[in-house]
This record gives sequence, C-alpha cells and structure tokens, in this order.
Amino acid sequence: MKKEIHPNNYRPVVFKDMSNEEIFISRSTVNAKETIEIDGITYPLVKLEITSASHPFYTGKQKLVDTAGRVDKFMSRYGERNKKK
Repeated sequence: MKKEIHPNNYRPVVFKDMSNEEIFISRSTVNAKETIEIDGITYPLVKLEITSASHPFYTGKQKLVDTAGRVDKFMSRYGERNKKK
C-alpha cells in the first residue's frame, strides 16, 4: 500500500437519521458543524436524511418522508397531466 495517501484525521463521528432519530457512531473524516454528547463524550454530529434504518429497501416498509413539501409541489405541477379530459 502507498504511504501518505490516506487521511490522518479519522475520528469517531455520530451520524443521525433525521427521519427516525436513530443514531450510530462510526469513524470518519467528515467535517461537522454541530456536536452531540453521548455517555459523557462529545462527538461531531452529521445529520442525514436517510440511512439503512429508514430506507425502504432495508426496512421492507414503503414510507414516504416529505420534509420540504416536494411531493405536493410535484403533484401540483405534473399531477394533472395523465387525467383524461
């Protein structure tokens, strides 16, 4: 393996799924603006929209999470196209 091509700043980071509030700790080099305290230890916090804990492929459940009204906006624009006159 080549030397000095991998980052040196790996550290524990908390990833939080915003759709179901599940968290997990993994090592990463990602920059985080927020922090969270778990069991008395402060970790950098990265918020995610979807993870394996909430993705329909992994959970087996079809669940629509619309956080910004995108589905309503799409339906108002394109929902009327397929209706017969």
